[in-house]
Amino acid sequence: MPGDTSSAGKPHDLGVSPAFRASHADRERTVDVLRLAAGDGRLTAAELDERLEAALTARTIGELAELTADLPPVTAAPDGAAVEVKDVARIVQQGGSVHRDSRWVVPRRLEIQSSWCDVTLDFTEAVITQDVLRIDMDMRGGTLLLVTGPGIAVNTESLAMTYGKVKRPRAADPGAPIALQIGLVGHISFGRVVVRSPRRTLRQGLLHRPG
Repeated sequence: MPGDTSSAGKPHDLGVSPAFRASHADRERTVDVLRLAAGDGRLTAAELDERLEAALTARTIGELAELTADLPPVTAAPDGAAVEVKDVARIVQQGGSVHRDSRWVVPRRLEIQSSWCDVTLDFTEAVITQDVLRIDMDMRGGTLLLVTGPGIAVNTESLAMTYGKVKRPRAADPGAPIALQIGLVGHISFGRVVVRSPRRTLRQGLLHRPG
């Protein structure tokens, strides 16, 4: 579910003076950013070694910031792990099924191009770093299943449907705070969109059973 996030290795985003002394946690976050960048091919092995050594010996927040200034923003998840948030992610598939669940990182925009394929997006444990997600759809057949929860709203007003339908739970309290607004745009034909809450486990069901 949505949680507090911060930009790793970008101390000016946190309102912290570059002159402040760096902590062990600050150095570790910067190391995570550098390793992710190297894994994506943005740093050579030599550059990575050089920057890792500088990060581990950095004394101030400003010194750490210089090491990641030429790299794309990386977000820290609630558990402190560094994750890279994509501007655009794509799901392109014919037939079968696609799942995004557990602690997947929600992109800023998602494009779905599929035919006769079921797509499941489970936001129960997802790493969410923004308050709006746009999903551009070009779906023919199949089901788009959105597993949401409190604080997540789905808007289908801009979605065109041809022999398609939308199934969603009863509307939540209109005064309830919204942490993530999901907007579906594009077109779906001969398929459907299903929005539902996470299913209760057996233990949760027993705990909520009337006495």
